[in-house]
Amino acid sequence: MNNKTLATEVILLGFSNDIKTNICLFPIFFLIYMFCVFGNCLIICLIILTPSLHTPMYFFLVNLSFIDLSYSSSGIPKLLVDLLSTHKTISVIGCLIQFKVVLLIGVTECQLLAVMAYDRYIAICRPLHYHVLMRWSVCFYLAAFTWIFSFINVTIPSFAMPITLCNPNKINHFMCEVLSVLRLSCYDTSLQELVIFSIGFIVLLLPFGLIIVSYACIISSVLKIHSAGRSSKAFSTCTSHITVVAMFFGFFMITYLRPSSTDSLNQEKYLLIFCVLISPMLNPLIYSLNNKEVKKILVKYILQLNMTHYSSASCKLPARIWTD
Repeated sequence: MNNKTLATEVILLGFSNDIKTNICLFPIFFLIYMFCVFGNCLIICLIILTPSLHTPMYFFLVNLSFIDLSYSSSGIPKLLVDLLSTHKTISVIGCLIQFKVVLLIGVTECQLLAVMAYDRYIAICRPLHYHVLMRWSVCFYLAAFTWIFSFINVTIPSFAMPITLCNPNKINHFMCEVLSVLRLSCYDTSLQELVIFSIGFIVLLLPFGLIIVSYACIISSVLKIHSAGRSSKAFSTCTSHITVVAMFFGFFMITYLRPSSTDSLNQEKYLLIFCVLISPMLNPLIYSLNNKEVKKILVKYILQLNMTHYSSASCKLPARIWTD
């Protein structure tokens, strides 16, 4: 600390220092972010407004869409501003808040994906008991548990080991991600990195293990079904979830469960842009394109809007057209 000064703000280096490159990246990231917001908001509104979709599976899907929306909104608006700015800074307090919020949302999504796998396990392996085991009170408790458990895992280590940031205050990232923030600490962060690795083991591998066990039971049950139609229908309800799980856990395990090195700095921000922006944008597409019920209801609402627009346009025609 004798040769170090406390940082009052943090400089985010982003993807490039070239203003032309940043201007080219801006419309790409902006369009993807708008599509992410629109897609997740559409899924949330569609499920809320459709009584036939008021089931536990779609209840958890609403939670997933809300998490994806929060995840992308926690860092992408700041990134878009920085792409058109020459002064890419964020306050130390804002930086610490951002990385804790991102960590909280990411950990919550891990637990939620495990809960969604459990829901599919009950629906396929124990269908006669589904409405009892997955009644609404249980669903609410499970959703609350994902947030409370994640909040405890994120906040308690932060209070036990506060982070003080020192100069030089530059982060080779587009947002305040936990590993990049630790590199600016005034003290040795070996203990913090060990704690993060331990928490990552709990919040990543434990839910992932539960998901693997759930789908092992699901596959075993489906293989016992002699009807090809029923087997196909059972698998179709799981393909969307399996795709999201593979993308999410794959990239997070690569990021947080590997040794830290200077060679991995650029890889970390490219991996995180996938987790924060690309994956939340793809999730609504994955669930809507693979789900016949969602597609059917979406087409129904589009046709209703077209009919309403056609009727209102017809009412506004001049009276002489009708008399002619």
